[in-house]
Amino acid sequence: MAIFHMSFSNISAGKGRSAIASAAYRSGEKLFDDKEGRRYFYARSVIPESFILTPKNAPEWASDREKLWNEVEKNDRKSNSRYAKEFNVALPVELSESEQKELLTKYVQENFVDQGMVADVAIHRDHSDNPHAHVMLTNRPFNPDGSWGLKAKTQYIKDENGKQLLTKSGFPKQRKIWLVDWDKKEKINEWRKNWALSVNQFLAQKNIP
Repeated sequence: MAIFHMSFSNISAGKGRSAIASAAYRSGEKLFDDKEGRRYFYARSVIPESFILTPKNAPEWASDREKLWNEVEKNDRKSNSRYAKEFNVALPVELSESEQKELLTKYVQENFVDQGMVADVAIHRDHSDNPHAHVMLTNRPFNPDGSWGLKAKTQYIKDENGKQLLTKSGFPKQRKIWLVDWDKKEKINEWRKNWALSVNQFLAQKNIP
């Protein structure tokens, strides 16, 4: 019986984390951090199987792990910037390695990449009884021309006559309009549900109880 484990977290500057360091640790690759001027490398006894999936409007450099996460950090410079969303997921031990990758790739493509995210995938098989994957996801969409898009925009609040409303302090009233729904709490429940469904369907296709 497949074991269900799936957890989500954020990789953010506010927690003192580096997107480059995180990608280096998960992929097992040597990656240079332009901002810090240093190289990250974490030696692993078993080399992870890693690959990057990109949406159709992503630039070519988005497929380059080092370039991708340096560009993310370069674009989001605030002290509390969230560089990436990450999930860790257990892969069914009932499946072969190629089947595990097939299942994971299809799920990531449909639930994240097709929605506009870049997915940096690293499958870890350090222990045969605990195959799992780390997937780092970009938080910002791409514009049709391949440039970074906005996560949200500011909308100024006006009355029925079109006059700008002000706060008690005299500043224009405004609200933030999110352009993507990736940070909504409901999305995590949706993604977890979709993973469970994907696993069950895949096992059923392989006639695995």
